[in-house]
Amino acid sequence: MTQMIADNVELTQVVIGAAMKVLNTLRPGLDEKLYERALVIELGKQGVKCDQQKSHDVYYDGKLIGTLIPDLIVENRLIVDPKVVTAFNDSHIAQMLGYLNITGLKTALLLNFKHAKLGIRRVSNSRPTADDTESTDEF
Repeated sequence: MTQMIADNVELTQVVIGAAMKVLNTLRPGLDEKLYERALVIELGKQGVKCDQQKSHDVYYDGKLIGTLIPDLIVENRLIVDPKVVTAFNDSHIAQMLGYLNITGLKTALLLNFKHAKLGIRRVSNSRPTADDTESTDEF
């Protein structure tokens, strides 16, 4: 049964909570794909729909030029990209903006499992509002 999640703010909170549980269980130091797979399992236990490695075609002038493959798309509304990096950088943000542009989605979450505290960066493809501010908070 799919959990009813009203908006992207609530959805990001659910994903962050699941990511915190994954990090607390697995601890830092693993490959990011392991955190990704564990996050899919944790979200599934909560009834949250999650597509893993779903490809999206990219066109230029009506011609297919390639594909983009976001790590996770949650509830067809939120791109989630687990990372194991020292810190997020501009290329991580640019990649998320590209994924948002191609998929037509509005919000992405970068999650950093490198440290004992989960690193979080929210990326938005719309004009910023109070709920869309980028954050580098750690929980």
